Amino acid sequence: MNRDTLRLDKWFWYARFIKSRSLATKLCNSGKVRVNGNRIKKAHQSVTPGDVLTFSVGPNIRVIKIIKLGNRRGPAKEAQALYEDLQPIDQIEKKIDSTLAPEPAKRERGSGRPTKVQRRAIERFMGWLKGI
Repeated sequence: MNRDTLRLDKWFWYARFIKSRSLATKLCNSGKVRVNGNRIKKAHQSVTPGDVLTFSVGPNIRVIKIIKLGNRRGPAKEAQALYEDLQPIDQIEKKIDSTLAPEPAKRERGSGRPTKVQRRAIERFMGWLKGI
């Protein structure tokens, strides 16, 4: 079955950017997706190979060029063949580094758990307790 166009929400689902078709529909209807620079507000918008999509997934903004439309939601390798990522690699690496959790505070080995007084001092220092 060879098609020239495909619904945008189906393509997001086929390409495995979104976990379910209903979530893909919600993303498309939210108005936070652009196709070739034009804001899209309907999930039934048709896309073709060569279209450029701009959208956010979590904290990341993705810029994707559609290469193929696809016939099904297949394995990850098949899904990655449907698009080309237009974001520079260094920007992706910076975002990955910035989303990593900060390193937890270190305590001296053998010092045990903090006492109640020490814990409250730590919480005051970190700004977790306001009224104590």
